[in-house]
Amino acid sequence: GPHTHTHTHTHTITHIFQPGMKLEVANKSSPDTYWVATIITTCGQLLLLRFSGYGEDRKADFWCDVMTADLHPVGWCAQNNKTLMPPEAIKEKYSDWTEFLVQDLTGSRTAPANLLEGPLRGKNTVDLIVEGSVLELQDFMDPLIYWPVRVVQNVGGRLQLRSAGLHDDQKTQDIWLFYLDVRLRPLGWALENSLALEPPTELRSLKSAAEWQQALEEAQLDGGKSPLPLEVFKDHVDLPKHSFKTGMKLEMVSPWEQLQICPVSVTKVYNENYFQITLDDQSVDPKPRSVVCHTHSPGILPVQWCLKNGVSLERPRGYEGQDFDWADYLKQSGTEAAPEVCFPDNRGFAKDMWLEAVNPRRPAEVCVAQITQVRGRLLWLRLEGVAKPLSECIVDVESMDIFPVGWCEANAYPLTPPLKPVCNTPGLSSFSGSANGKYCCSKIFVNHRCFSGPYLNKGRIAELPQAVGPGKCTLVLKELLSMLINAAYKPGRVLKELQEVEDQSWDCHEETLKAKYKGKTYRSTIRIVRLAEQIPDFCRKVCVKLQCCPNLFSPILVTDKCPENCSAQTKTKYTYYYGKKRKLPKPTGEEQSAEGELAKPARRRKKRKAIFVQKKRRSSAVDYTPAGSPQDSDEEEDQEMELQSGSEEGTSSEPREDHTDTSSVEVTSSRPRRAVTLRRAVSAGSTTGSQERGEGRRRSTRSLSKDTKEEEGQLVLERNPLEWSVDEVVQFISSTDCASLANIFQEQDIDGQALLLLTLPTVQECMDLKLGPAIKLCHQIERVKVAFYRQYAN
Repeated sequence: GPHTHTHTHTHTITHIFQPGMKLEVANKSSPDTYWVATIITTCGQLLLLRFSGYGEDRKADFWCDVMTADLHPVGWCAQNNKTLMPPEAIKEKYSDWTEFLVQDLTGSRTAPANLLEGPLRGKNTVDLIVEGSVLELQDFMDPLIYWPVRVVQNVGGRLQLRSAGLHDDQKTQDIWLFYLDVRLRPLGWALENSLALEPPTELRSLKSAAEWQQALEEAQLDGGKSPLPLEVFKDHVDLPKHSFKTGMKLEMVSPWEQLQICPVSVTKVYNENYFQITLDDQSVDPKPRSVVCHTHSPGILPVQWCLKNGVSLERPRGYEGQDFDWADYLKQSGTEAAPEVCFPDNRGFAKDMWLEAVNPRRPAEVCVAQITQVRGRLLWLRLEGVAKPLSECIVDVESMDIFPVGWCEANAYPLTPPLKPVCNTPGLSSFSGSANGKYCCSKIFVNHRCFSGPYLNKGRIAELPQAVGPGKCTLVLKELLSMLINAAYKPGRVLKELQEVEDQSWDCHEETLKAKYKGKTYRSTIRIVRLAEQIPDFCRKVCVKLQCCPNLFSPILVTDKCPENCSAQTKTKYTYYYGKKRKLPKPTGEEQSAEGELAKPARRRKKRKAIFVQKKRRSSAVDYTPAGSPQDSDEEEDQEMELQSGSEEGTSSEPREDHTDTSSVEVTSSRPRRAVTLRRAVSAGSTTGSQERGEGRRRSTRSLSKDTKEEEGQLVLERNPLEWSVDEVVQFISSTDCASLANIFQEQDIDGQALLLLTLPTVQECMDLKLGPAIKLCHQIERVKVAFYRQYAN
C-alpha cells in the first residue's frame, strides 16, 4: 500500500569526532590556558573528554558541546602563542610534561581544524559536500582513470556532478550519483594511488589536450582552496575482492536498455576489485558494448538466473538457434559459467511496496515508484508520472537510486507526481484504485498519542508512519491492519481479535493477514470493508475490539487533544468505559470472555527487575516490566492462542524465492529503513533523543514500557551504564531490534564501559558487520549514550 510519511528533518552532528581523537581544550580552572584532552565518547554534538595525564581515571571526565566549547586541533596553542598547562589536580603527577605530551600524542589523530571552527563547525557529514566542492570520479569505461568533478547541487547526499572543463551550457552531460558511490573519491586520490587523471572517455573529443590540462589545473586549484573533509568518505564501503576470471559468462541487467537482461562475458580483469563486462554479440559486425563492474555492481547475475526466476533473457545479437539454451551456448563457445560464489544475494522488498526512484532516462528526476515484482535481488519498478513504455525499469536491491517514501520531501527536492489521480472524488487522489471514487479513501491517520490499550505496544505504535493512504480502501486497510498486528505485544492475539470484527451491513472483501510470533507465522482471513463511506465505522469497531481509544487510527487527524479525552482514562476505567458503558452491538460469547480476561494481564504482571524502564509522569512507583512482555507471557496462553489463530507454519529465516511476498509491513522495517539510514546520512548516533517523531524515531526500538508518558522513544536507565556487566549489556541489546547481535557482545566481553566507547567504525571492524546492521546497532548504543548523558553525566 502507498505509505505517506511526514518527516521532520533534524540535523545533528555525525561522528566526525571519534573516540581517541585529541584536542586542545580550555582549562576551566585557570583562564586562558589550555591542555590536551582525549575524546572518550560522543553523543550527538556532545563530547565526553578526559584531560591527558588522568590515565584510566574517569572521575574528572567532562562533557562539552562542540558548538559552543573552546576546542582546537592539537598544535593550535603553539601557533597562537597560548599556554599549554596541565590541570591543577594532576600537576604533580609528572615532572616532565613536555616529554609526557610527546609520548601521549605520538600516533594520535586530531580533529580537523575546519570542523572545530568556522562555518563547517558541527555540520552533518552529508552537508559538508557543498556546491562547488571538487571530487574525483572514476571513468565509466576504465577503472584506472579518474577526472575531477564539481558538485552542482547536493540533494540529501545525491550529487549532481559536472566534469572539470564543462560549463553550464553542457549540463546535459551532468552525472547524478549518491555520495557513497564507489566511483567517487577525494581530490588527490588518483595520484596517491598511482592512477591516471584523464578526461572521461565519452567527453574526450570535446576539447583539445591543452584545454583539458588547463581545466584539470583549475579544478585542482579550486579543490585545494577548500578541501572536502575526509570525514565525508568515512562511510564508503571498501570493495570486496571479486573472483571472476576472463571468459566467464553471466547474465546482467543491461546498462543500456531498460528492462533487458542479457548474456554477457567477463572480457578483462583489471585488478582484484574491478573487471570489465561486455555484451555478448555474435553478429558479423559486432558492436562491442562494455562496462566496468565490481562484486557489488547492481544487476550482475549468475547464468540460468532468468530461467529460475521466470524472467525472459534477451538472446545475444546474431544468435542463430531457435531457443537460447545456456548449456549449448557454453559448449559451443567453449566457455564456463561464473560460479555462484561470485554473486552476493539480498532480499527484503516485496511486491506492491512504494518507494521513490530515479528515472533512468532523466537522472535529475525522482518519481513515485511501485514494485511490480521481486525476483531474487532484482526489483521491477513502475515509475508513476512517466509515460509508457519508459515507465518500467529494473533495479538491484543495493541500488543507490532508490529511496524510501518521503525522501524527496525530507530533502526539499521535487518529486515527480503520478500523471493523473485515479479517483475522481473531490479531495481524494490516489495512486491505485478503481476509477470509481467510492472504493478509494484518502488518509487514515495513526494518532499515536491516543491510548493504545492492552494489546498494542505504545512504543511500536509511535514508530508507525503518521498516516496510510490515499488508495484503494482494501489496500489501505490491509496495510493499516498489518501494521497494527506487527505493533502488538502478541501479534497472533490481535489477529484473532480482528477475525471477529464484522457487521452485516458492510460490503467486505476478504484478505489474508499474517502475524509472526516466537518464530511461528499465523495466518487468518480478515474481512475488510471495500467502500470509503464504511471506513470510519470499520476503524471504530476495530478500535473497540482492541480496547484502545476509538481515535487511535481513524480518518480524522487528532492534532492536539483527543476528543475522547482518552489520556485522562486509566486503563481499567478505559476498558470499562469502552467495553461496557457504550451501547455496542450485542457482545458474542467470545467478546465477553475477552473482557473477562482483561484483568488477567494486570494481575499476572510480575515485578521482575530489569535494568531499563521508562519513567511515568504521574505515578511514583516504577514499572519494572521488561521490554516486550507486558503480561509475562504464560505458555498456556500462547498455546491457547496457537489453537485459535488459524493455520500456523514454521517460518524459515529465508523467504521462499518464488514469491517473496512477505507483508509489506514486515518488509518496510528491513530495507527501506536501511535505505533511509544511509540516504539521510543519519549515520550512527545522529539521532539524539530529543529528535522529533520522524525517520530517526521510526528506527528507534520498541519502547520499553507500555504506559510511557515521557517523550516517547527516550530510554530511561535505572543504573549508570558505565557500571553494567557484560550480561546487562547483552540483556539490553536483546530488548532491541538488534537482538540477533546480542551474542557478539557476550563473545567479545563488552561491558557497559566498552559499550559506551563503540562507534560506527569500531562496530564495523570489531563485529565484522555490514553497514546496515552496524548503523542500526549504533542507533541503539546512541540511545544508551543519550540517556547516560541526560541522567548521569553531570
